[in-house]
Amino acid sequence: MITDMLSNLHWLAILAGAAAYWILGAIWYSPALFAKPWVKMHNINVNDPDAKKGMASLFIVSFILMFVASTGLGILSKLLYIPDVMHAAKLGLLVSVCFSFTAIAIGYVYTKRPSGLYAIDGAYQVVGTILASIVIKLLS
Repeated sequence: MITDMLSNLHWLAILAGAAAYWILGAIWYSPALFAKPWVKMHNINVNDPDAKKGMASLFIVSFILMFVASTGLGILSKLLYIPDVMHAAKLGLLVSVCFSFTAIAIGYVYTKRPSGLYAIDGAYQVVGTILASIVIKLLS
């Protein structure tokens, strides 16, 4: 059953959904949007040479994880017979609020992170998941 599900997915649409999610992250966490408060709330010293080590592998791993999330959205879209972009956006909202946003909240509650950090990271996951779901539907 899982093999049938995976073989009937539109992999190029899923790849594009993951790419859109990833590009959104580059914009979201850029100096133009939330980089400054995000870095401050994480207490990251951007002048520390070690802070920039391994960035390429972080970008690759994050893209792979977004591809996995987009694959899940593609599977759900097929299983739930999502008919159009509006329903795809609602699927992205449901999945992100019920899973990503809450998972981040649980972790941040226990690690006593600032609520502003939760808002930045949680909102990114919501917007990114909705975007990926829409792109997948548009290209499928």
